[in-house]
Amino acid sequence: MTLTEMRYIVALARERHFGRAAEACHVSQPTLSVALKKVEGQIGTALFERTASDVRITALGERIVEQAKRVLDEAVKLEEIAEATGDPMSGQLRVGIIYTIAPYLLPQLIPALSRLAPKMPLFLKEDFTANLIPALKSGELDVIVIALPFAEPGLVAQPVYDEPFRVVVPAGHDWVGRENIPADELDGQNLLLLGQGNCFRDQVLESCPRLSGQDALDHSLEGSSLETIRYMVASGAGVAVMPSTAADPLIDKEPMVRVLPFAGSPPERTVGLVWRVTYPRPQAIDVLRAAVLSCQLPGATPHR
Repeated sequence: MTLTEMRYIVALARERHFGRAAEACHVSQPTLSVALKKVEGQIGTALFERTASDVRITALGERIVEQAKRVLDEAVKLEEIAEATGDPMSGQLRVGIIYTIAPYLLPQLIPALSRLAPKMPLFLKEDFTANLIPALKSGELDVIVIALPFAEPGLVAQPVYDEPFRVVVPAGHDWVGRENIPADELDGQNLLLLGQGNCFRDQVLESCPRLSGQDALDHSLEGSSLETIRYMVASGAGVAVMPSTAADPLIDKEPMVRVLPFAGSPPERTVGLVWRVTYPRPQAIDVLRAAVLSCQLPGATPHR
């Protein structure tokens, strides 16, 4: 069994879906299926049970997947030992970044990093936190940019900056002209939220506790991205909570919405870097952090 085949099996065990596992491995579904059949043929028994709606791992499959994870972890360590002998500021840096940060950070981060480390091009992957973590652990990524807190053995998390949340409303909303909005007043509004599985959705609900009730959720609508939600607000569909990096630029460029601060101490999120303890190029992480901090992100401040 090759390392590539092990990666396919581990991905399928995690995703429980051939299409998603193939996408996570950057191959076609037929390629993954053929590789799995080859492995099962060598072993002489099935590792997964396939049904029309589900993929379930067998007892033997569980044992093989756990061993494959250990082998892949050791393979990553071998690669890192080899990489440690080279110039830490040259060669590709593989960065994962969540959807609610990437569009607002990357336009400034790319030129900033190019100035600080011209020999270190970026490979970039946008995804949900739940998908970036396994990619980081497997060595597919070197470092990820996510919302904290986060803690897991074998991984290091470093806060970089904090950004407050804003209330974004249609230009004709009754709140336009007010100095600030208490968080409790969002209860009962048609609230626009990101879909299930997006960590920013969870942060909004956590920062405004009254929104987590069923009645509040019954008045909510879902958008697939912060940009989609921006347009939904502009159309009059409801109000939204957005991070300052996404909301503040709308003050000048989007006449159909108004951006309002929260009353009192606003809810906020902390954005940070996460990487493997064993990653052999800590200097590359340091320069990435310096590049992020050099960006002029609206409303954001270095982590206290």
